[in-house]
Amino acid sequence: MSAELIGIVGLSLKVALMALLWALPVAFGLGWLLARHRFFGRSLVSALVMLPLVMPPVATGLVLLWVFGPAAPLGRFFAEILGIEFAFRWTGASLAAGLVALPLIVRPIRLSLEAVDPKLDEALAVAGKGKWRRFVLLHLPLSLPGIVAGVMLGFAKSLGEFGATITFVANIPGETRTLSLAIHSALQSVAGAPMVVWLSAISIGMSLVAVLASEMLLNWLTPLLTGRSEAIRA
Repeated sequence: MSAELIGIVGLSLKVALMALLWALPVAFGLGWLLARHRFFGRSLVSALVMLPLVMPPVATGLVLLWVFGPAAPLGRFFAEILGIEFAFRWTGASLAAGLVALPLIVRPIRLSLEAVDPKLDEALAVAGKGKWRRFVLLHLPLSLPGIVAGVMLGFAKSLGEFGATITFVANIPGETRTLSLAIHSALQSVAGAPMVVWLSAISIGMSLVAVLASEMLLNWLTPLLTGRSEAIRA
């Protein structure tokens, strides 16, 4: 494998992992809010959460550029106060990838939390357990399958994100050129066929490993959480 390929794969993994690092806690908070609380505007919040999944990726990239670009207030705040630049940087690629992946992370977490029997929560409350203890003892363990599924879906989506990324941070070699952008660049060249094959094979392989890892982890977690001794088989 050439140094160029290694650099592209390394950058792609960095972008996808950093996207998960910020998107997962946000997704869990949103999943908890939508699953455990009823409030005015809940449907609107749910719709906004799912919006990046149905919006054209280019439009998502443009919104990010308007909000986090160098001339935007938030963009200036992060750059001047926190020292983090997003536009045309790998950090911006992580922001775009995490935003597009967010609905896929929120959904399984929300479903897992909604499936928790309220009577179990009430029983723990009667036993004198506070909200934090009930969260640690009940809600967090039972939401683990949803978290695992969300992480794997989010990782795969972040790894393959293209439209929002190229619009927000462009296609800069060594800075923002992830696997999907590198495949796009290689397709523009007549001599790029070997690179396309390599990059596609690597991308498919990484996605397959992520899916298999999630299946194995879910097969291990589900019997522990449900009390069944037999493992679920695919």
